[in-house]
Amino acid sequence: MTTSEFTDLAGRVLLGSLFLAGAVQKWVDPLQVEGLLAGWSLPAALVWPALVFNAVAGALLIAGIARRPVALTLAAYTALTSFFHLVPGDGWQMSIFVKNWAIAGGLLVVAGHAPPARGGDTVRGPERETPPR
Repeated sequence: MTTSEFTDLAGRVLLGSLFLAGAVQKWVDPLQVEGLLAGWSLPAALVWPALVFNAVAGALLIAGIARRPVALTLAAYTALTSFFHLVPGDGWQMSIFVKNWAIAGGLLVVAGHAPPARGGDTVRGPERETPPR
C-alpha cells in the first residue's frame, strides 16, 4: 500500500466513522434529533431515513465503494444539515456549524481524488491504467 493509498483510506475511515457514529447516536437517542427537527417544523420521523442514510453512506465511504457520488452526496448533506446549527448567539452550535463545513470540504477532496467511474460502473480500489488497444 502506497502512502497515498494509506492516507486516502485513513481519511475515508475517519470521515465515514463520523457518519456511522451519527447513525448510532440517532438510534440510541432519537428524541434529540426529533427535537431538532421539530424546531425547524420538520417531521420527527425524518430521523429514521437520516439514520439509514448516515449508516449506509458512512459504510460505503469507508469501503471505498462509489467514492465520488457518495462523497458528493455526503458533502451536500453535511452542508445542508449544518444550518440546524446556525445559532449565532450560541458558540457551541456555531462551532458545529463551521465544523460541518470543514467536513463537507474534506468530502469534496475525497470526491476530487476518487478514481473515475468506468462505463457507469463505480468500483473501488486504486485507479488502473487502461491497456493500449
